[in-house]
Amino acid sequence: MKNIVVLISGSGSNLQAIIDACESGTISHGRIAAVISNKADAYGLERARNAGIPTSHLAAADFADRDSFDRALADLIDGYQPDLVVLAGYMRILSGDFVRHYEGRMLNIHPSLLPKYTGLHTHQRALDAGDSEHGTSVHFVTEELDGGPVILQAKVPIFDGDSAEAVMARVQQQEHRIYPLVCQWFLEGRVVMQSDAAVLDGERLPQHGYASEE
Repeated sequence: MKNIVVLISGSGSNLQAIIDACESGTISHGRIAAVISNKADAYGLERARNAGIPTSHLAAADFADRDSFDRALADLIDGYQPDLVVLAGYMRILSGDFVRHYEGRMLNIHPSLLPKYTGLHTHQRALDAGDSEHGTSVHFVTEELDGGPVILQAKVPIFDGDSAEAVMARVQQQEHRIYPLVCQWFLEGRVVMQSDAAVLDGERLPQHGYASEE
């Protein structure tokens, strides 16, 4: 059984989806070894404790700079011997050394159809642009913010009169479906990062990954 370490900053809805997938057997090749947050009041920590998963809180204010914080975070993560590091709403920009340390074994989910709308406020930006669809992307983490190779995307429609909150709710439903699936692919060895590209079942994926139309 392979070890997953999940990093969070907030409510942890994607964490909960992964917890549920582990419990149901959808993720059959791994277990969550620990959940770590940079926010002491992150509700995701409570979700983890309710599932009997070890938790830790590491506050950036306790460190002189980002690099020293990231070194301490890596030491904490490595204590759990992770096969996979999952960012699930972890709202900190990671240092280059940290990203390189976990290269090829760290995933993130971003609420847009990358490469569109990196960064924050993606739902409102899609509305402001008049887009007819939006979505979410699971990707490998690289030093480029939200720029690592995409593995899987899921699309949702945008309807006339939608609010950012309505679009976000629609996107989150898809996030909770595809993030556990990609975790399972990784733990099975089906998806890997090679030469800055995502490779699924031996096939190099295109820029938008293996796009789900479901």
